[in-house]
Amino acid sequence: MDDTTDEVRQAIAGELQLMDPRVRASRERAARLLDPEFVEVGASGRRWTYASTLAELPALPGASPDGPRYEPGEISGVRLAPGLVHLTFEAVLGERRTRHSSIWRKGPGDAGFRMYYHQATRVPPDVD
Repeated sequence: MDDTTDEVRQAIAGELQLMDPRVRASRERAARLLDPEFVEVGASGRRWTYASTLAELPALPGASPDGPRYEPGEISGVRLAPGLVHLTFEAVLGERRTRHSSIWRKGPGDAGFRMYYHQATRVPPDVD
């Protein structure tokens, strides 16, 4: 496996972990996957930061083991540069379908890949 494939694989693994209710419910576990400079533009249009995401993530949909779970579609990724990966995918949470784009960057030392940027867009029911 070359570096490009391995980096994309690592970013996808991180993305899938962030959809896991056990990770979403744990600020400590989620903090290891988010870059300290993390920013998100959510499906609602709200701008999220590292601090606001960690503060509210455990109470958001998808964080409860007995509630709705994120069901991701096929995730694809592209290595933009060494240590920088762009992922795209669709996900369903309950009745809501969304399209996602995220940028993962490798942290210093052994920090691994962390989500640096995320964008989610709601997909209306009548759109393919």
